[in-house]
Amino acid sequence: MSAAMERHRNIGIIAHIDAGKTTTTERILFFAGTIHRAGGVDEGTTTTDFDPEEAERGITIYSACVTTHWRDSVINIIDTPGHVDFTAEVERSLRVLDGAVVVFSAVEGVEAQSETVWRQADRYGVPRICFINKLDRTGADFVRTFDEINTRLCRSAGKEKHVVAVTIPCRLAGNVEGFDPDRTIVDLVDRKLLVFDDESNRWAMSSHEPPDSLADGIEEWRTKLIDTVCLFDDEAMELYFADGDIPAKQLRSTIRAATLQGQLTPVFCGTSLKGVGVQPVLDGVVDYLPSPLDRPPVRGTDPAAKSEEKSVVERAPDPDGPFCGLVFKIVADKHNDLYFVRIYSGTVRSGSRMLNPRTGKKEMMTKLWHIQADSRELVDQDSAKAGDIIGVVGLKGSVTGDTLCDQKSQIVLEDIVFPETVISMSVEPETSAEKDKLEAMLARLSLQDPTFTAKVDPDTGQTIISGMGELHLEVIKNRMEREFKLKVKVHKPRVTYKETISGEIVVEGLFDKETSAGSNYAWVKLRLVPKPDVVGIEVVNEYVSKDVPAIHREALKNAVRDEAQTGVQGFSMTQLEVHVVDFKHQAGVTNETSIYAAVAEAFNSALQKAEATVLEPIMHLEVSSPEEFVGNIQSDLNSRRAIVTQSEIRGDFHIISAEAPLAKMFGYTTTVRSLSQGRASYSMEPLRYAPAVDLPDYM
Repeated sequence: MSAAMERHRNIGIIAHIDAGKTTTTERILFFAGTIHRAGGVDEGTTTTDFDPEEAERGITIYSACVTTHWRDSVINIIDTPGHVDFTAEVERSLRVLDGAVVVFSAVEGVEAQSETVWRQADRYGVPRICFINKLDRTGADFVRTFDEINTRLCRSAGKEKHVVAVTIPCRLAGNVEGFDPDRTIVDLVDRKLLVFDDESNRWAMSSHEPPDSLADGIEEWRTKLIDTVCLFDDEAMELYFADGDIPAKQLRSTIRAATLQGQLTPVFCGTSLKGVGVQPVLDGVVDYLPSPLDRPPVRGTDPAAKSEEKSVVERAPDPDGPFCGLVFKIVADKHNDLYFVRIYSGTVRSGSRMLNPRTGKKEMMTKLWHIQADSRELVDQDSAKAGDIIGVVGLKGSVTGDTLCDQKSQIVLEDIVFPETVISMSVEPETSAEKDKLEAMLARLSLQDPTFTAKVDPDTGQTIISGMGELHLEVIKNRMEREFKLKVKVHKPRVTYKETISGEIVVEGLFDKETSAGSNYAWVKLRLVPKPDVVGIEVVNEYVSKDVPAIHREALKNAVRDEAQTGVQGFSMTQLEVHVVDFKHQAGVTNETSIYAAVAEAFNSALQKAEATVLEPIMHLEVSSPEEFVGNIQSDLNSRRAIVTQSEIRGDFHIISAEAPLAKMFGYTTTVRSLSQGRASYSMEPLRYAPAVDLPDYM
């Protein structure tokens, strides 16, 4: 980790489920020399899928961090889940990463979760390269998948972004004798054939001059590459017009510059399982993805600023600057919880005390660790610097999304926004004596997983757990039994309903009382506006007073979010914009207690006046089926109140895209298999909350 920062790469491997992320990661570690034998997903022997549940199911559930080296560069890799139930792992990983490798199956092409992870990467401005995998499979089509990336991802919503192929299957260039087409790809930048041996020769790669029979095909694709690249570099365009070519070194430099600006996405190809095309992807990580120095300074707010205009601050990736890091993941440990921290600036040593601005308390960073999947090693020389991703032991009051910083140079980084839960079920211990143990365990699980919540229903006394899907809650249940040795009873899953208000409301709240602690005063005026495009509660400050202390501004936001947890019908509120229209305070009299009380008074008034709208989760559904079963599947979807939004042929399968209420989708796995003789598959992800059409009897 002593390599210069420009040789650092912090990347994520992201994709739809079963596109080959973990296999690709495993081959990367093998070719980089980090491991000496490549494991397999089906055998449960991969480095990053080390959890017993992952090995049993053959899927990634938890993001895993590993460090490797390639061409004198240090590469921190986070392998992320592809299943939508664990999308929080992708969200928090992309929040702290500098670049990403997006993996696509050449058979299925761009799938539902492919679009989701792409949008997540867009949200955080993460430059990326693509890897079209599984070219050896029946029905694999590089060109179709390449075009789908271009049209469905890069060109969607009017974005001016382009994709370019930097390696292609040799079949696209023409017929070639003497080389196995399944183990040969074309490097368009260097005009070389790359041939990959089989596993018996440890998938060794060799470079060859292409035969004349491939010359025209290679030049056709290379011309497409250069034509696109020249859109972003006038110097390269002039050189191309003058000489008819661009040298490989300058071509790489131009591709890199456009990729870092988010204008270009290089595309690679291969078959990870057979060790084909992975080394060029590693080269692409080094050549085209950013180092921490290539990323813009991270922005945040100064909690001590006296006005919002002065509160915006930045931190450049400087190891000599003030320390600034973000807690993005917490993992349970037998002895102490392990906190994953991305360091954006400064240097930290074991035993350092850093401030958590949210709590106002200092945190002891007792030990610093480099994480290698399920193992760890102490940081060299007990210090970590800007650009590093480390594990920290010793933190007590920090949660996912918290900032750690130097007390003399405070900053609060933008929090990580996670999707809302969509499914709930009640849970109880097998014996009443274990009730306290259950509560403590659920609190710990909620700390680790921001998309998992647990609360007690005040009417029934039941403990209700909520998550992103049936699989998510099933994994949580299994963790309770396996890790915490607690047998629990779970009941039938239920949809998590939300609510919002039907129209705009303006209310006031006043707290002006004498207590044993002294005088208390706060007055607030709120305007509640329903907004369908808002996720959860969004707080907007409108008051013009410039002398409101930062601690009062923060207390106002927190109080509004806390009070909005329960609406008119008793559900959590969402799709709501709360404007703080005005706020009055008195020096030495206004405190956090009085602010919370005034906001509570305003919300009580609002709930008495408001008309509630109950909302239900609507899911985006994508079903892949042979043509002969499409009619039965569409009829079944109609009976579930689903609305088909698109229907298309993709390879040998018919793809049905639909929007369906989650309440009608329980047990769909069994149904779709029955309707298609087991040949259809589907993926489903939360889309939005919409007014509920019919409510279950238990409500």
